[in-house]
Formats: sequence, C-alpha cells, structure tokens
Amino acid sequence: MAERIERVLVVTAHPDDAEFGAGGTVAKMVKQGREVTYVVVTNGNKGSSDRSMTPERLTRIREAEQRNAARVLGVERVEFLGYDDGELEDTRDLRGDVTRQIRRWRPDLVITQNPHRTYNLYVSHRDHRITAGVVLDCIYPLARDHMSFPELLAEYEPHKVREVHLMQWESPHLVVDISDTMDLKLKALACHQSQVADFPGVEARVRERSAALGKSHGYVYAEAFDRIVMPR
Repeated sequence: MAERIERVLVVTAHPDDAEFGAGGTVAKMVKQGREVTYVVVTNGNKGSSDRSMTPERLTRIREAEQRNAARVLGVERVEFLGYDDGELEDTRDLRGDVTRQIRRWRPDLVITQNPHRTYNLYVSHRDHRITAGVVLDCIYPLARDHMSFPELLAEYEPHKVREVHLMQWESPHLVVDISDTMDLKLKALACHQSQVADFPGVEARVRERSAALGKSHGYVYAEAFDRIVMPR
C-alpha cells in the first residue's frame, strides 16, 4: 500500500461483503494505522432461509452483526444507507448518498466490489454490480465536481479520491498478503451468524480461496483486487 494512503472508505452492497472480499486487507490497514470507514448500501433484509424471519428483524440483526464484525477488524465507524436488499437501482438518490459519504470521509483509497459479472454468481450479485458501478461514477466525476449535487456544498466540499481497489478473483492487478490477518478475517466473518449458518464449511472454503489467490505470490493467504490510480 502506498504511504500516502491514510483514509480508506470501504463501500459494499450488503453486511458481510466487506469481510468476505477484503476483511484481511482491512485488518492489515488498521494495523498499519490507516483510518477505515465502512459504508453498507443495503440493509440485507432478504438474506435468510428462516421462514419465521421478517425483513424488519433481519435488518436489525444484520446491522448488529456488521458492527460486531467491523469491531473485530478495528473499524470503528459503520454507515448504513438503508436501501432494500435485492432491489437496488442506480438512481440519483443513491448516487447522491454515496457522493455524500465520499465527500464526508474524504478517503485517499476506496475499496468496493466489482461492477462486472463473473463466473461466481455470489460474487456478481446484482446489488454488488450496481453498488460498484455507482461508487465508480461517484468517485469520478460526481464527488470531485462542485457543480454535481450542489445541495451537498452546504455540508461538504468536493473531494478527489487517489486510488480505487475493486474486489477481484480473476487475473487481479493487486494481490495482498493477509497471512497475518487471516484469523481476524475469519473471526469477523463468524460474526455474521445469520448468513454463515446457511453455508456449512464456509471457513474451509474461504481458506481455500485465499490460499489459491496467494499461491503464485508465495503468500499463505491473500485477497485480490483490480487497482485504479486516479489522475491528479
């Protein structure tokens, strides 16, 4: 990670997405003294196989799980935008909400999901793709240009993000060694009990995927990203 990266904003579609895609990297950056903020776009209110569950109760459960997982990794600040799970649309309201978060927290680096469909249906969930696309549009040009969302100027000045990392599993540009933070990643994932309970063996699968990503670089475990360096 470049030394100039001091503030990091992680924007994901659902509670637990940050831990699955970048939990080890987040823990590593916190240990390095970087300030990390989470923004979770949807409330995750559809992700349950329990027929007695309600969207309202699941929202509360998943918010608490996300806060607990963030705490494990050392992330003290979690913002929830509250959009309904599975119904995300690229709207002006969503772009305005994400732009507000970028201008508010003024990150050097933004970590988000991948806007492209992949072979892995879980990874390329529609909410993930829409979130990633909106985040990229907000980084450039909406958060940068003062005439975009002028209503935000009363609170927040425009902001230029320096770098973007997109969670990636296929031919990534950047592979991050998380060997020393893998246990924290798994501990944070375990906080999302409403989700991992439906997927027996999730720890073994996460270890297997992380080991595969790190193998060619000589890392025991890794996470991977596409890296975009923004022009100054």
